[in-house]
Amino acid sequence: MKYLQIDHVSKTFVNGPKQTHVLSDVQLTIDKGEFVSIIGHSGCGKSTLLNLIAGLTEVTTGAIMLDGREVNAPGPDRAVVFQNHSLLPWLTVYDNIRLAVTKVFGRTRTRAERHDWIMQNLDLVQMSHAADKRPGEISGGMRQRVGIARALAMEPKVLLLDEPFGALDALTRAHLQDAVMDIHARLGNTMIMITHDVDEAVLLADRIVMMTNGPAATIGEVLEVPLARPRDRIRLASHPDYVRAREGVLRFLYERHRFVEAAE
Repeated sequence: MKYLQIDHVSKTFVNGPKQTHVLSDVQLTIDKGEFVSIIGHSGCGKSTLLNLIAGLTEVTTGAIMLDGREVNAPGPDRAVVFQNHSLLPWLTVYDNIRLAVTKVFGRTRTRAERHDWIMQNLDLVQMSHAADKRPGEISGGMRQRVGIARALAMEPKVLLLDEPFGALDALTRAHLQDAVMDIHARLGNTMIMITHDVDEAVLLADRIVMMTNGPAATIGEVLEVPLARPRDRIRLASHPDYVRAREGVLRFLYERHRFVEAAE
């Protein structure tokens, strides 16, 4: 059985008499445990596609199936990490995660089991030391770590990452990329990440999905990244497969940008 299947999905937003065709006939199958990056120019519908998988937006035509069930509403089997961490500022780090854990496991796990699970996920992102701090008392990178821990604590079938490192400085971004690779290696969970960063896409993903320009965007190319794991960013910088993958994505994005300029 195909794990996650995006089957001929299109999305049109309707505002009175105005219709905006954002996505057209998107077809993609993602295996269990796979890490997929989605990349494309601004306005190509990347976030819309992620929201459709999350169930935050309804498809117009087509269907999305996850583990044999149709996706038509939000659910704990799909957790989203946004660019903005979305932590509740009046709650501690621990309580932000506890809120999600109680929602999902309140009836199936004891309080002690839920506590251990919260701390286990904080340990996973190296944030257990900040359990009693509030979001305003920790750095942006730390807040994103907490956001990732909160998402993982729901034990989702798919972790959706919407440009989670876009607002961070380069060094913090690199550390979090390494953390996400480590989590993926340990848990083997399915991850889908939107990014504008070509190097990030190549470093993290098993496949890179490249979107055509909007309106009515679709998948232009899907690039396999044939790099063994674990991956070391320093060693990979000059690796022939890394360089080829990077050039392939850049060529696709450049050709698309040139196509848009020619049409204007």
